[in-house]
Formats: sequence, structure tokens, C-alpha cells
Amino acid sequence: MTGVLEKEGVTLEELKKKMAEFARERDWDQFHSPRNLLLALVGEVGELSEIFQWKGEVPRGLPDWKDEEKQHLGEELSDVLLYLVRLSDICGVNLGKAALRKLEMNAIKYPVKLCKGSSQKHTQINVDKSNVNGDTGSAATDEGINSDIKSTS
Repeated sequence: MTGVLEKEGVTLEELKKKMAEFARERDWDQFHSPRNLLLALVGEVGELSEIFQWKGEVPRGLPDWKDEEKQHLGEELSDVLLYLVRLSDICGVNLGKAALRKLEMNAIKYPVKLCKGSSQKHTQINVDKSNVNGDTGSAATDEGINSDIKSTS
């Protein structure tokens, strides 16, 4: 695993291969069950959360953070990403394709004209749309919206 810092960018596929190699070299595949990886991921998300705990709202770019704090944040974000990539690999999920599909589904669930500038959940946006039209909720059961809600989480 040399040359890691030589590259500026990296793909999910490269990370997947590096994680598989890392685990294989250490004979850790035996421990990398989906359950174990998920629990490790949750633990890392907890460590990431601790960094922001008690800080209140933080502006984009973290202008008031020290370099050491940003480095620590990068390490914890990396832990989360690496466990997520490894979990998707072990589960046989193409994470890149799944993420693109989810973005497409969210574009349908959250159409720009209905949700631009709003933080409401898709179920509330659809209810608000039906009220604007003077309906009692029929817009929320339109075929496209209804089937999308059932097929996504």
C-alpha cells in the first residue's frame, strides 16, 4: 500500500481494491462480515459526531477551526468512507451505481419546482402541493409519486 499520497483524487473502485488488499494482507477477511462492518461504521460515525458535538452550527469551510481539528475531521470522515466502501464491497453492492440511482430517485421525489428552498420531507411537500390545488390529498397518490414513495427509503 505505497504511493497513497501521490494521487490527488481517487475512485470508489480504487478504494474498494485498496481496502480489500489491506484486509487480505492482514487476514482480516474472516472478520469482515456485513454485521461487523456495519457496527464498525456506526462506531466511526459516532466518533465523527463527537467532533461536532457542543460546537453549535458550524459555517462552511470551518474558518475558525485549527489545522489539527480539520485533520482529525478528515481522519474520521475517511474512517466512515472506508468502512462504507468495504461494507458495500462485501455485500456485493456497486456503491457508485447505487448512489447515482439514489440521486435520480431523489430528483423524482423532490422536484425542483416543488421543493426549491424548502427543507420539508417529500411526504409534506406532496401534501402541501395537494392543498395548493384545492384537493384533499389526491395529488399525493398520483401514480408516479405513490410508486416512488413505496420504492425508496
